[in-house]
Amino acid sequence: MISFPGNAGCRYNNHEIMKKNVRTGIIGSGYAAQFHLDALQKVNVAAVDVTGVYSRNPENTEKFASKNGLSSFTSLAELIDASDVLHVCTSPVSHEEIALQVLKRDKDVIIEKPLTGYFGSGENFNGETFSRKVGLEQAAASVKRMLEAEKASKGMIMYAENWIYAPAIQKEKEVIEKTKAQILWIQAQQSHSGSHSLDYGKWKFSGGGSLMGKGCHPLSAVIYLKAVEGIVLNGKPIRPKSVSCKTHAITRLSGFKNQGHLRDSYTDVEDHASVHLVFEDGTIADIVANELVHGGVKNYLEVHANNHRTICNLTPNNAMQTYNPVDANFADIYVSEKIGTKQGWSNMSPDESWFNGYQHELDAFYKSHLSREEAESNSRLAADVIVTIYTAYLSAERKGEEVTIELEH
Repeated sequence: MISFPGNAGCRYNNHEIMKKNVRTGIIGSGYAAQFHLDALQKVNVAAVDVTGVYSRNPENTEKFASKNGLSSFTSLAELIDASDVLHVCTSPVSHEEIALQVLKRDKDVIIEKPLTGYFGSGENFNGETFSRKVGLEQAAASVKRMLEAEKASKGMIMYAENWIYAPAIQKEKEVIEKTKAQILWIQAQQSHSGSHSLDYGKWKFSGGGSLMGKGCHPLSAVIYLKAVEGIVLNGKPIRPKSVSCKTHAITRLSGFKNQGHLRDSYTDVEDHASVHLVFEDGTIADIVANELVHGGVKNYLEVHANNHRTICNLTPNNAMQTYNPVDANFADIYVSEKIGTKQGWSNMSPDESWFNGYQHELDAFYKSHLSREEAESNSRLAADVIVTIYTAYLSAERKGEEVTIELEH
């Protein structure tokens, strides 16, 4: 076990405030598990004791545990029983199964995005050939099972969508609330040169391509901000009503010339998606997600309201700009995620996790765990995102036809 004291000795009016200990388990041993573990070190509201790690690959579990000074568990049930909060940092195909086990034991579960999805069946499943209507129905059924399990449990689902807690998004929330803004149009994008995950690019593991793996981020923030607006103006969220979408597999084109800068190992998923979303009030959003962008991750959201315009540059941003004439000089210096080269001018991120909202997200989740108050990034937001994504896939199958989104009420 390792402990992150959460600034347990902080002082206020000369009284020492001791933070409550929370036992935490990490499920998964890859990239997502590592950045969750790193972000836990910056949680301030609780003293986090990481009880250990479990993943289905014992060798990877041992490597991760050894690298981070953790105990390795050979049983998921044992890790759940030894923890108060569980972080699900596995491929989306396993999210529902794991979450149901955690909730059955009345524990809180933090689930990496996307929440769940449709992953097909059988050895020969192909993500290009299945009916998108079936995919939507099955994904919606998975969402419903998870919501029902949460309702029957003393535990909560917390949806690990860091965009919701990114400082720029939270500041825009403040602007909307205090000025009673009406959002007319949102543009948003997440794109980069390809995922870290080896499972990504195979529909049976990831539940989709760019729309699922990248688009879930800006889509979550768009739905969240319109919900904020609706609550301020009308006392209830403004939810998505319909969607039209086009998807493409650019790096799988026979004429694509791979020069080694973009990942092209996708088997049956798209690497570009464009989504047009219409809300209940008739206002709109346009979202782009792809694997075709050089120079690092592009995380961007722009709000056009009736009383202001805001551009949120999560990454890259110009908080720090550095010119480096020789790539090798920065060999052991982290610049930013997926930068490609460190030579020339770079938008160096002095604290990438801060700008992306990772530590704010986990601080909010542990506050929710202790207070038993629902997190802002919760199961209902996650459910609306998943149903919207799979309705968008249905639209793409129909060549961009506008399709009504059937959300749970």
